[in-house]
Amino acid sequence: MTRLVLASASPARREVLRSAGIEPVVMVSDVDEDAVAAALPAGTPPQVVVIELARAKAESVAAGSITSKAGGLGSDCVVVGCDSMLSVDGELQGKPHTPEVARARWADMAGRSADLITGHCVLRVREGRIVGSAVDCSSTTVHFAKPEPEELNAYIDSGEPLAVAGAFTLDGRGGWFVDRIEGDPSSVIGIGLPLLRRLLGDVGVGIAHLWAHSPD
Repeated sequence: MTRLVLASASPARREVLRSAGIEPVVMVSDVDEDAVAAALPAGTPPQVVVIELARAKAESVAAGSITSKAGGLGSDCVVVGCDSMLSVDGELQGKPHTPEVARARWADMAGRSADLITGHCVLRVREGRIVGSAVDCSSTTVHFAKPEPEELNAYIDSGEPLAVAGAFTLDGRGGWFVDRIEGDPSSVIGIGLPLLRRLLGDVGVGIAHLWAHSPD
């Protein structure tokens, strides 16, 4: 029985998979994202940055799933790692973490467009070994509205934008301030279903197979 292991603590990613008929096993990586990004050469393209971050997360969790005795995941699973960042004028923006940074980012992007780039890495694990891998990224253009001052204050006070890439969500309170998108909405939430389906196929796992083996 092939199980999908999600290398992420993101509730939004988990819910995207659940809504699409997959109940993932959640195993959170211990990757230092800042260290991984800092180790990349200067001028690394944004697409490569998010792919390498996704790869680091998937590889970290794959090592855990291979040696895990709980559930025997190492016998047959696919590990999925993702990383999202917002590219504004070519500059990558991750999670703001503080209200001050979130406010500065919204001051810059309100009423403008930016690209939400999500890197994906899929690792196939069989009998304790990684036997296949596939990586790629998706890019979706997000057109932001201009929140009124009281709206932005309330949004930042909610805490939601502090822990998400680009300081906004599409599927939460931030959705009020997105005029439209060009591309895949699931990728903006953090895990692109069309791209993930292709990458799973690249490592020999079909969606119907995962549906058949996903707990109800």
